[in-house]
Amino acid sequence: MSIAIKMPALSPTMEEGTLARWLVKVGDKVSAGDIMAEIETDKATMEFEAVDEGTIADIAVPEGTEGVKVGTVIATLAEEGEDVGSVKPASGGEAGKTAEATPVPAPTPAPAQAEPAKASSPPSEAKVAPTAGPARADGDRIIASPLARRIAAEKGVDLAAVKGSGPHGRIVKADVEGAKPGAAAPATPSSAAPAPAQDFGIPHEVEKLSGMRKTIARRLTESKQQIPHIYLTVDIRLDALLKLRGELNAALEGDGIKLSVNDLLIKALAKALLRVPVCNVQFAGDELIKFSRADISVAVSIPNGLITPIIVDAGTKSVSQISVEMKDLAARAREGKLAPHEYQGGTASLSNMGMFGIKQFEAVINPPQAMIMAIGAGEKRPYVVDDALSVATVMSATGSFDHRAIDGADGAQLMQVFKELIEKPLGLVA
Repeated sequence: MSIAIKMPALSPTMEEGTLARWLVKVGDKVSAGDIMAEIETDKATMEFEAVDEGTIADIAVPEGTEGVKVGTVIATLAEEGEDVGSVKPASGGEAGKTAEATPVPAPTPAPAQAEPAKASSPPSEAKVAPTAGPARADGDRIIASPLARRIAAEKGVDLAAVKGSGPHGRIVKADVEGAKPGAAAPATPSSAAPAPAQDFGIPHEVEKLSGMRKTIARRLTESKQQIPHIYLTVDIRLDALLKLRGELNAALEGDGIKLSVNDLLIKALAKALLRVPVCNVQFAGDELIKFSRADISVAVSIPNGLITPIIVDAGTKSVSQISVEMKDLAARAREGKLAPHEYQGGTASLSNMGMFGIKQFEAVINPPQAMIMAIGAGEKRPYVVDDALSVATVMSATGSFDHRAIDGADGAQLMQVFKELIEKPLGLVA
């Protein structure tokens, strides 16, 4: 009996992807574990492998096809003993059995030169923390559980009119049980359409946006439109931190570990969030989610955009452990080898553009998180030390806060604690 191979879900929030490349063709025999194709999501390119033995009888979705919905039949596998020529291409549930291939990370080309951007990716639409709101994932698609969809169909409820209370506005059973049949969807303000391109006769080339770049564009727009940002900036003296870093690196040289300033800043932000827990939160409609652990998403530039791998529980880890983990995560992020759980989640983000000499910038919040710390370059500046003017190494740090969840005074307290931890850095290693 033939087997329908369906588009797999490579993350909890994935609804569609691009079938980037087929690694098999009609007539090829495959065994469990053989890599059959590469699928591109908004975060990475993933290989997926066969879970059954048989012969490829049909390829329903050509390589390069974008927007392939999860669950769509992409190929048909003839089982051992079946005549490939007599097998009908599977369509939906027509095949005798279905199989979703097992995804495994696959490398994507590394950039010639990586340039960090504001950490608002992508994510991140893959953040798996509960938020309430409109049940829209992208365009007109509606996020709803299978049970909620069944109940809505039985009651004649228009899901477009239902406000989801689950993660990412997902509609769940409780949302549709009390909904009225046939309710019309509430009017929502539409985003302004992009201005039409005008080349004015200037020589140029057109580059098609990748799935990741489209997601970044959409999420940045949504973040700035829907989240009331408040920005708070402090100047921080780095001399003590740099001195401590030098001493730690000398002590860790035998272990092959070299701490970066960013490793220490990750630790500082995590500890600051634990000391000021009112900022380690997430806005969720009529609820506020308060986290007891600080998981820091760190912006890493990758081909066509950026991704935010997560240092889980950074507040309790040693700076050497953070350094080892960050180097591994960043390397695998640039190769497209991160597993979904390694970039989905996080309670706050950190984006550092200091290595490019950027003095100060305001990062866009990475929803559903409620804050992001933007780090500028450390530079020699005139600075008052013990009531005397001197020269010190100073950097500017700007926190962007979701004003729905975090009051200005609470954000200011976090910035103050972050500054104190860096200027008196022994607390980072205590």
